[in-house]
Amino acid sequence: MSARSLCYRSTETQDQAERDDRSVKMRICECNINSLWQSWRSIICQATIAMPKKGNVERHFRTVHGKYDTTFPPKSELRKKKVKELKSQLSGQQSFFTQQTSKAKAATKASFRVSHIIVKNKKSFQDGEMVKEAFVEAADSLFRDFKNKAEITSSIKALQLSRSTVTRRCEAMAEDLTQQLWKDIRDCQCFSLQLDESTDVSDTAQVCIFIRMVFTDITAKEELLTVLPMKEQTRGEDIFQSFKNFIEKTQLPVYKLVSITTDGAPAMVGRLNGVIAKCRQDDAFPDFLNYHCIIHQQALCAKMLNMKEIMNVATKIACSIRARSLQRRLFRAHLEKADCDHSELLLHTDVRWLSRGKFLQRFRELCPEIKEFFRVAGQAEYMQLNDGQWLLDLLQGKDKTVINMISSVNAFKRKMQHLSLKLQRHDLINFQNLASELEMQGMACLQLDSARYTEHIDNCLSEFDKRFQDFSLLEPVATFMCYPFREDAEVDSLASKIAKLFHLNSSGVEDEILTLQADIELKSRDHGQFWNLLTEVKYPNMRKCAASLTALFGSTYLCESSFSHMKIIKSKYRSTMTDEHLEVCLRLAISSYCPDYASLADSIQCKSSE
Repeated sequence: MSARSLCYRSTETQDQAERDDRSVKMRICECNINSLWQSWRSIICQATIAMPKKGNVERHFRTVHGKYDTTFPPKSELRKKKVKELKSQLSGQQSFFTQQTSKAKAATKASFRVSHIIVKNKKSFQDGEMVKEAFVEAADSLFRDFKNKAEITSSIKALQLSRSTVTRRCEAMAEDLTQQLWKDIRDCQCFSLQLDESTDVSDTAQVCIFIRMVFTDITAKEELLTVLPMKEQTRGEDIFQSFKNFIEKTQLPVYKLVSITTDGAPAMVGRLNGVIAKCRQDDAFPDFLNYHCIIHQQALCAKMLNMKEIMNVATKIACSIRARSLQRRLFRAHLEKADCDHSELLLHTDVRWLSRGKFLQRFRELCPEIKEFFRVAGQAEYMQLNDGQWLLDLLQGKDKTVINMISSVNAFKRKMQHLSLKLQRHDLINFQNLASELEMQGMACLQLDSARYTEHIDNCLSEFDKRFQDFSLLEPVATFMCYPFREDAEVDSLASKIAKLFHLNSSGVEDEILTLQADIELKSRDHGQFWNLLTEVKYPNMRKCAASLTALFGSTYLCESSFSHMKIIKSKYRSTMTDEHLEVCLRLAISSYCPDYASLADSIQCKSSE
């Protein structure tokens, strides 16, 4: 056996080595490959050999290992045994390093997963250390009788969950989710945006922007696009400029934009200087639809009910009980003695307008206990609790919000009309709280001043018609998209509205509608994937119409919801959180994407924490 058989090669130099093998006739079976090493090394002393040539190998062997032929004669059994032993040692070393690398990579991947869970539950970065400590303590009990308990505990202790590590993990995962988002933005057929602004605990105005993407198969996906911190003023031009800078920086394909939905704030919908107006004035933006959030409009309609006094008194009573610690404890004790289903009054502010219904319902259910509590305490400043008319106004419950889509608005309007007729007939079957209070006051239903409440309902209906007139053009188009084979559809009018909404050719739209309604094969198809069945060649306008309609946001609910998440993430205990980390945490908390943990672990140098 020659001296060159005592050397092995790396995979990086494999092609060159194979050519050298042919020249020096080195046997591959006597070589050991190690991808971690980048040069040829002696299997005896691990010294590096500059060039994998026969002369270099023999020179190294004679110079450094000259006595080797004497101690282990060539072709002897002793020589073969020694070579086998050296190879075995090398394999053990390689296995050790590979195993350690594998463990470190597994620990890194696990740290990504745990970090994701931490931030998804809106917890602090430093909670990773607490989670690790809990893991170790739990393992001590769970694996007490396991033979490999020490190995399991060692693996848990190898988790990298320090505050700084969790922070880096979250930053990497957020970047991964952002890349997935931008891939979908590039691939989508069109998209819509929703914008809203709110102030965080450090008085920084945060503008949340969500995107709804529609793909070629007419499926949609909603995601957080970005959060823009406003350090100074929040005028329409300021928000627009920040939005414009984001578009230029990220190269957002605004030519795919279909619509923008905002709330009704002047900074958003101002006629001259609102964000929408500024976007329309900018040549970079295409013609797009814009809508005032349905939920906000419904809430504004509710304000027309002229029931402000009811909300003000109920809110003051709740605050007077909960504002002082002693008063709150006494009220809780009173509720426990009365064996009530609830142990606390809810609070309400105008900012939390979506919770009015829950607040009033809880107040109504605890109203007898509230009156008794004030009577025992000798507090008589809230005389409205004994005012029968005030209680009737409170209990009719018209401040509740129940709609978030256009179809629900129409259903709600029909329901309101039906309720108005019921009240005129003194039928209170749909007003259980009102009927209950009348019964407690010993009044008959016929004694109710129904005109007082029917007037409120009629005013509310009138306000609904006024505020939702923007959707009058969209409604017949949406109806057609749901029921494309309606025989009573006015094709001319429908085609004109579709063309006007989505900037299409009216005659082409009309031809496609007529062709579509006459297609017997399409009539037999399931509606779930109906619009995806239409070919781009035959129905280009119909597909664009379906995709654009699917992309529309009906409300800014996602923005409103994200502000609730933001309030938890950036609480008074984490008020120094940077705007960048706020966006990272918010994206990881609400995104539907899942980070590629394996790729993230492969992209960094894996080390255990031990």
